[in-house]
Amino acid sequence: MLCADHGPCVSGAHNSIVTARAGKDLVSSLVLTIGPRFGGAIDDAARYFKDAYDRGLTPYEFVEGMKKKGIRVPGIGHRIKSRDNRDKRVQLLQKYAHTHFPSVKYMEYAVQVETYTLSKANNLVMNVDGAIGSLFLDLLSGSGMFSKQEIDEIVEIGYLNGLFVLARSVGLIGHTFDQKRLKQPLYRHPWEDVLYTK
Repeated sequence: MLCADHGPCVSGAHNSIVTARAGKDLVSSLVLTIGPRFGGAIDDAARYFKDAYDRGLTPYEFVEGMKKKGIRVPGIGHRIKSRDNRDKRVQLLQKYAHTHFPSVKYMEYAVQVETYTLSKANNLVMNVDGAIGSLFLDLLSGSGMFSKQEIDEIVEIGYLNGLFVLARSVGLIGHTFDQKRLKQPLYRHPWEDVLYTK
């Protein structure tokens, strides 16, 4: 439910709205522009947090090692959210985990990473991808039902991004039906946003 929709301005919702307004059917309007820059970082967040935690890297070693490789830390950073404007979804997930999970070692590690990244910039907060990625690791390892090898395989296959796609599809379907219900015309981008030169 927390990931079902995030407003009409994000790329996935915008594309579904435009497609629905072009008169396309529901399946065609379910445009999934989910990728590493938008909602597709959950698997990578889990992979990197797990690897760093399991190898015993300090948050400093982890973040600076990623920086040297030219890789942004998946699950950290947000365009709108910041130290003073936290993502409520992240807070709700963390609160739930503290109450119901037997262990939150990966989430706590991700929080330590966030503490370090916030010393660099105000918007380098844990985002919902980082929260889901770290907590899914805690869920798998804390359940006692999966071996280390099975957990590694689950993360490698891409289950976590699959959960996000499933959740976000609900919101995209809502946007599609909304456009049809409101009988919206073909989308035209405002002309004043376009700069023409001679």
